[in-house]
Amino acid sequence: VQLVESGGGLVQPGGSLRLSCAASGSIADINVQGWYRQTPTQQRDLVARINSDGSTTYADSVKGRFTIFRDNVGSTFYLQMNSLKPEDTAVYYCAAGESSAGMNFWGEGTTVTVSS
Repeated sequence: VQLVESGGGLVQPGGSLRLSCAASGSIADINVQGWYRQTPTQQRDLVARINSDGSTTYADSVKGRFTIFRDNVGSTFYLQMNSLKPEDTAVYYCAAGESSAGMNFWGEGTTVTVSS
């Protein structure tokens, strides 16, 4: 499975961005898709995750601001980020796997910078 992110960039505080992750290859075994982020001083942490049944999980810091969703085919999934804050600045990675404990496939990362 190959994952390619897009949509990062520079945005002002309070603004919005949508990240996309396009999956290709053997995606039939993928049950969980998610977004993680990492800064130079912090480990890679979960931002949001969506399961095959459509249930979602969000980090407390993004609840009510970020939304994870996917297309009908399930080959592309997204992270809609609203009301962005400077502390959301990070490299964002999309990931996928058979379970949340086995996110075996990762994208290269896309940088999101929230700054005035």
